[in-house]
Amino acid sequence: MKNVLSTKLLTPGQKTILNDAGINFQEYEAINIHYQEFQLTTDFDYFIFTSQNAVRAFINHNSNFHTKKELGKECFCVGGKTKLLLEQNGHKVVKMAHNGAELGSFIVKNHKKASFLFFCGNRRNDDLPNILTKHKVHFKEIVVYKTELKPQHFSEHFDGILFFSPSGVKSFTMSNEVGNSTVFCIGDTTAREAALFTGSIIVADTPVVENLLKKVTLHYNLSIKK
Repeated sequence: MKNVLSTKLLTPGQKTILNDAGINFQEYEAINIHYQEFQLTTDFDYFIFTSQNAVRAFINHNSNFHTKKELGKECFCVGGKTKLLLEQNGHKVVKMAHNGAELGSFIVKNHKKASFLFFCGNRRNDDLPNILTKHKVHFKEIVVYKTELKPQHFSEHFDGILFFSPSGVKSFTMSNEVGNSTVFCIGDTTAREAALFTGSIIVADTPVVENLLKKVTLHYNLSIKK
């Protein structure tokens, strides 16, 4: 039986995918997310969110939500689940991209004259802001959450390790070696960080946990029970 480690806690449905495929797994939280207080500036055309954490921090923010216009600002985002979370909370998503570089390129091509408020974490990826800065797109960053690394040592060997963010990779590798484990990454930016430690990397086709778990089962030639 293959033994894998998830660097985030999985939902019951996600655990079922691995259990039904006959894969033994352990799980832990490699990072903690802490929401930050911030002042909401509304004199921008659009909002940008590149993670679900940023959306949750925005939703949980307890100040400056005065009008429906502020709550219903049109948004650009990264990831299907980020898009769904925004829509569930009354926001129209103009464009959903699979990563920051793709979103930046779309904005430069189609909305270069607009202004953007970018909600992000303290460890956000540089791809999107670098593209916007290079092409002189007007935007402002607001850090709405902070990521805390939680290194934890594991003595056993894992056939596979599941990573869901570059921060998760950083946290794990502070106390462990990847060794000859196969690394499964939720997206390209996470894979770039993992590439600093291993060449054995498999990336999900889309940045969704269930798709990553499918990659795990396919890699080990196991099928999910129907």
